[in-house]
Amino acid sequence: MQCYVYRSRRKPGSFLFLAERDNFKPVPPALLDIFGVPEFSFEFDVSVDRTLMIKADTAEVRRLITANGFFLQLPPSEERPC
Repeated sequence: MQCYVYRSRRKPGSFLFLAERDNFKPVPPALLDIFGVPEFSFEFDVSVDRTLMIKADTAEVRRLITANGFFLQLPPSEERPC
């Protein structure tokens, strides 16, 4: 499965994975408002045996892209000590 990745200038560390290049129709408008104008970053093949550099299961990413047309990767939250 080919995947197209866009980064957010507004939210550093946030990436949007799309099933089709430049097809933002599946992404809810409210999410795009928060994400900002997507900037194309790269494309790659999300194969079942591929290990991703993100903390997400490859099969789950593929499932979500297929089901929803996109996958949103958010930056890890910064935990504050109590």
